[in-house]
Amino acid sequence: MTSGRWLPYGTAQRPQIMAHRGASKAERENTLMAFAVARTMGSHAVELDVRRCGSGELVVHHNPVLDDGSPLTAHSLKDLPSHIPTLDAALDACAGMWVNVEIKNDPSEPDFDASESITRDTIELLRRRGAPDQWLVSSFRRETIDETARLWPELPTAYLVVDVDDPASLAKDLVSSGHQALHPYVKTLTRETVETMHRHGLAVNTWTCDDPARMVELIELEIDGICTNVPDVALKIAAN
Repeated sequence: MTSGRWLPYGTAQRPQIMAHRGASKAERENTLMAFAVARTMGSHAVELDVRRCGSGELVVHHNPVLDDGSPLTAHSLKDLPSHIPTLDAALDACAGMWVNVEIKNDPSEPDFDASESITRDTIELLRRRGAPDQWLVSSFRRETIDETARLWPELPTAYLVVDVDDPASLAKDLVSSGHQALHPYVKTLTRETVETMHRHGLAVNTWTCDDPARMVELIELEIDGICTNVPDVALKIAAN
């Protein structure tokens, strides 16, 4: 049963195929070209990672450090490698798709922001750009999505997890906190987790699946979204 679960504005199609950091098998991840190719392939959505650079701007980059090992926060925007886009530029490149904005805010990393100012600034930017149904904000840090839901209740939010020990308790907690989706790791995802989340009205979007056989299994589980490095492959499988 699929009624009542979150879907992006203007669509009723499941599963939604999310290009993980763009079409990252075809192009360098989290780049404007990766996002453009994802759109050309027909992806429904893009997943991208948000951090703050040393001069304060929101940029799209997965790791807290650059390729040379230096912290992202040690570099101003003008000194960053040219392939790293601002969040604004990335969202421009994703026009025509909805965007899963993952806020990177890990206490173990050098750019950790306990004050959640990165969350507030991300929400302010998204508000400026349009309706909340264009976006889904996700994070591994529960406080980050809780703050997002508090600041903009209409903005869909999702909790990223590696393991789910007690699906029923987690589902009740997420619903009571105003969240719309769970994003579990594909290698630990179980039928019980999917069915439990669905019973509570939560969408389940899994990451990161590049295996065609597993994609078929996920579709049979009535998964809501598949985050993948090969959206072209996933789209073909979903169409069949």
